[in-house]
Amino acid sequence: MATTDSFSTRYDSASTDSVSSFGLLVLRVAVGATALQAGLIKAFDIDTAVKFMDDNGWKMGKFAAILVTATETAGGILLLLGLLTPVAACGLIAAMIDAWAVNVAGGPFWSQPFNVPFLVAFGATALLFTGAGAYSVDAKAFGRARWPGVITVGLFVVAIAAAVTTWVLLNGTNPLHFSGASA
Repeated sequence: MATTDSFSTRYDSASTDSVSSFGLLVLRVAVGATALQAGLIKAFDIDTAVKFMDDNGWKMGKFAAILVTATETAGGILLLLGLLTPVAACGLIAAMIDAWAVNVAGGPFWSQPFNVPFLVAFGATALLFTGAGAYSVDAKAFGRARWPGVITVGLFVVAIAAAVTTWVLLNGTNPLHFSGASA
């Protein structure tokens, strides 16, 4: 006896979308809260953030500290709300690439490859391409849980360009060196 019941008909798109949106909410909260915490730590002790930037070779340490503090704080809040998610993700990707580069620049190549900035950058990248999901301000206020692909790809390119430009202009070192790597 033939059956018309298949995997795709048993799991309708509405329930799948709901589960996927819940997963995106969890990811947004994790990435957004992590970024917001990092930004607020710097905001409440900006002098330490400036000293860190200066000690790690950043030109205009105060400007760099304020830039990363604002990006992490605003990006974290926007992701938590699911508001302008691709824009928030774009900023966080750029900031986290540079934060990751700071961590790997001081040691042998790939000495600490999978640290918090690395994971936040990948989480933000996932959100950039998937969107905020149905449980977001983007979906509720703008009717848009996901943005068009051309916008997300463009923002990803902007994020990479911003990270590289910021690093070159404000740090100027090569974070991907091979010194100290064992053969």
